[in-house]
Formats: sequence, C-alpha cells, structure tokens
Amino acid sequence: KLFFTDYGNAAKVERCDMDGMNRTWIVDSKIEQPTALALDLINKYVYWLDIYLESVEVVDYQGRRRQTITKGRQIRHLCGLAVFENYLYTVSSDNLSILRINRYNGTDVQALARLEDAKEIRVYQKRTQAAVRSHACEADPYGMPGGCSHLCLLSSSHKARTCRCRTGFILGSDGRSCK
Repeated sequence: KLFFTDYGNAAKVERCDMDGMNRTWIVDSKIEQPTALALDLINKYVYWLDIYLESVEVVDYQGRRRQTITKGRQIRHLCGLAVFENYLYTVSSDNLSILRINRYNGTDVQALARLEDAKEIRVYQKRTQAAVRSHACEADPYGMPGGCSHLCLLSSSHKARTCRCRTGFILGSDGRSCK
C-alpha cells in the first residue's frame, strides 16, 4: 500500500495500491493541514502531523481507532515524522532540533540534537523493515521486474502487479512491454 496526505480542497489521509488503484480515504474529518506521515509497519498504524490543528494523531490502516498523541502550539513548527519503537521523531523548524515524542504519552517530549536546515527525518534500522515475501514484481529469468519492460507496480495483493512505462512510452498490447 501507498499512504499519503492531501490538504487541497478537502484535507485527508489516503491509501491506495502501489499502482494507484483502490484509492481510499482513511481520514477525512477534523483534519486541515496534514503535512507529514509515518507508518508503524508492525502494528499497522498511520501517524500524521496537522500543523493547522497543531496536533499529532494516529489511526489504524482502515482509519479506525483515531487518537490524538499530542496537541499544542509547538506542533505548528514541526516538519517530518518518523516512528521507531515507542517514539515518534520529528524536526522543529523553530529551534532546528530533533524531537522525540513518546507515542503512548504525548507529554513526554525531548529535544535530542540541533541540526541546521533539516526538513525531514527517517529512521534506518533493520527492525523498522517488514519481512519481504515473494511478490509479483520479482525479477523474471531475464531480469525484468515482474516481466515488465519498464516499471512493475504491486496491485491489490503481493501476487498481482501492473506494468507501467516511463514518460514518452506507451504500454504494448501484451500489458508488459513499452513502445
């Protein structure tokens, strides 16, 4: 799945398949300016920052069990969001520091370090990566991902895929090759 935020005409958090199909709104009420998003891949939770409502909130992948983690004026200056173990990590553009927020007790906020001009944050650690099972976009015997000549995008399950072409090419009638 692909998760993303939109604060155009109607602010929302959405998800879709990697090929863009099955687009679903998972949060579309009491949301104004969702600017950062982080996933808990293990427990299947979506966290987001709303800088207009000055809040950090969470829902499950279906948009249920919504909770506010923390709320207040300090949220207005946050950018980027990452989750690891019991904490959310973000960057304060106000004082250029990395903040750690306890995701179960949002009042436990600590500044960890100062950075110059940071706008995003990511946690790279083996435990943050879900195990990868066999999937439809694995390389075929000729080295082509999912048998696609350009791009292979997972569809509604790990067993289904859609081939797409780079800009300037069109998909052939076989649904795999680009011309």
